[in-house]
Amino acid sequence: MEEIPSRKSLGEFLRSRRERLTPEKVGLASYGQRRTSGLRREEVAHLAHIGTSWYTSLEQGRSVNPSEDVLNNIAKALQLTEDERSHLHLLARPAQQEKVEHQQLNAGLEQMIRALEPNPAFVLGRYWDLLFWNKAAEFVFHFPSFSDQLQQRPNYMRFFLMDNKLGSDTKDWEAKRQIMIARFRADYGHFPNDPGFNELIEEFMQKSRLFRESWPMHDVQVVTDCHKRWYDPRIGEMEFEHVTLQQPTHPDLKIMIYIASADTALRLGSLVSN
Repeated sequence: MEEIPSRKSLGEFLRSRRERLTPEKVGLASYGQRRTSGLRREEVAHLAHIGTSWYTSLEQGRSVNPSEDVLNNIAKALQLTEDERSHLHLLARPAQQEKVEHQQLNAGLEQMIRALEPNPAFVLGRYWDLLFWNKAAEFVFHFPSFSDQLQQRPNYMRFFLMDNKLGSDTKDWEAKRQIMIARFRADYGHFPNDPGFNELIEEFMQKSRLFRESWPMHDVQVVTDCHKRWYDPRIGEMEFEHVTLQQPTHPDLKIMIYIASADTALRLGSLVSN
């Protein structure tokens, strides 16, 4: 029988979260010699008030349908973060999704992205394909010049993993890329049975050492609004408020906006207008 990706991912996610805990951390007495680190399955089942065989079925990717309360109990037992709890629910109850070949933007959204100059702004599709971006984003993130004639839109995750120009002058670049991988996994959780996502994951596993090492860790982090600072030798020190927007009618599109500080905007404005 062909393995369903969401069930496999659910089992691997639960196992990774179980293995990072110890009995002492969850208030249980430790007994017997442990061949591997982490909690035993029966200990998680006890903490979640469910049967061991039933929890084991979840970890092994069998066809079971846990209720919302059961999932919340497991999340509490495994001490999941809010992002991890949401990810657990998504994997346990995946929406049926087909692969998306082309995602179209309306003219109003494209006009808005242009009008945000000199604040960098771009739109990501479901698979993190760059669908549209303005000149400021092109300059700050080293994107190619936007053209409707581009045969294939660049993929932001591929770009982040494999293009060294973006992080050549950035401190803790590998840690930042690990955060991006955790955010990519959070988005993947919405579409774990989508062939398009799984094709990308297979590609990144083959081509990127960091992705190959980080993906099995099952770290999850949802994109949040935040303050960002970084340095670029062409621009100097830059400062932004990062905001992510999503349209109700197209929830798998992300509008990424970097509102520049007054000083950063002044310098970017003179550069992108040349």
